[in-house]
Formats: sequence, structure tokens, C-alpha cells
Amino acid sequence: MYNPASFAETRPEILEAAMVSHPLAALVTAGSGGLAASHLPLLYYRAEGGHGVLRGHMARANRQWREVLPGSEALAIFGGPQHYVSPTWYPSKQEHGKVVPTWNYVVIHAHGMLTVRNEPEWLLENVRALSERHESTNEAPWQVADAPPEFIANLLKAIVGVELTITRLEGKWKVSQNRPIPDRRGIIRGLESIASPEAVAMAALVKDAIGDM
Repeated sequence: MYNPASFAETRPEILEAAMVSHPLAALVTAGSGGLAASHLPLLYYRAEGGHGVLRGHMARANRQWREVLPGSEALAIFGGPQHYVSPTWYPSKQEHGKVVPTWNYVVIHAHGMLTVRNEPEWLLENVRALSERHESTNEAPWQVADAPPEFIANLLKAIVGVELTITRLEGKWKVSQNRPIPDRRGIIRGLESIASPEAVAMAALVKDAIGDM
């Protein structure tokens, strides 16, 4: 992806945290039918000596997994906070008017080799791990064991696992680093005045990028 140095995020711990906190990814592969993409929640697993592994599953009826070209690279795209930025928030608008709207966003690209997993034990563990991760904040978390075993067994037959061994991670934090500090402070005020969760999250990122607030 196009990623100017001012927007590039390379710290592994930041990239990993973003994939964990925003787990829904677009999994893109090259196949016999051309490019294909599926939107899947993926679990990140840290690995020693590498960038880690992503694991998830898709419907067996989804043709994407059947058409992946052997030895081809796959790409998982994660999206983080994002928000429209109005030029009316810039003090420089009053000074010279040479400003236009833009969009701030966070994205992570995880490149790697894709393995299709059909083992029932692997699939069951993936379903269990996904449930435990996302049910953990509920007062009475749902567990796989809450459903009848035969029901779960039949569902497992309808999915296939996907495992992406990450060979390269790219992070882009476009949070107005290219604007003068007064404009960036104006962006923070503008976003905080909206007060939506997305706006507040982006305001915090712009603030972090300034580093002195």
C-alpha cells in the first residue's frame, strides 16, 4: 500500500494490539477465478522469531478456499479507527484558506502464506477460541459446550479453517501528522465536539501523534 514515512507504523506491539482490538479482517487471495476476498474475524497468535499467525474459518460453501493458487501470498487487511476531517477545524483556514477535507484512518496489512485446515480438532479449537475471546466481557459467557455436541459437530462440517503465517506486517496510521500543530489541535477539538466513539478514538490518536498533550 502507499505509505509515506510520516504515516508508517512499524512497532510490532502496536500492530499486534490493533489486530487484536479490531479482529474483523478482509482476507484477500489470488485464485483460479482471480482475486477473492472474505470478511472474517481472525485471531492473532504471537510466534517467536516471526510475525505471528492469524487463524479463523470460513464457510465450506465459500469457493475462495478451493481456488487459492498453491504458493501464492495472501493478505489480511485490518481496519482500525477512522473519521472524516473537516477543513473548518484548521486555524490555517482563516489564515490563507488553502485547505481541503481529508480522511484519517488506521489500517494493518498482514502478508503471508495461507494454509487451509480441515482437521475437526483444529476447527473446534478455533471456534472455541473465538468464542472465549469475544464472550469474555459478558456476565454469562456463551461456551461451545452450551450447545449439543451433535449440533456443533454438524456445524464444523460446514466450515474450513484458514491459517495465515505472517511474513510481513505493514501499518498505516494516517492521523494528520502532515498538518501543522495548530491544525492538529483544531482537529482534536473538532472530533471531540462530535463525541461519537469513532471521533473520540481518532482524537486520541491525533493527540498521541503530537506527543506533548
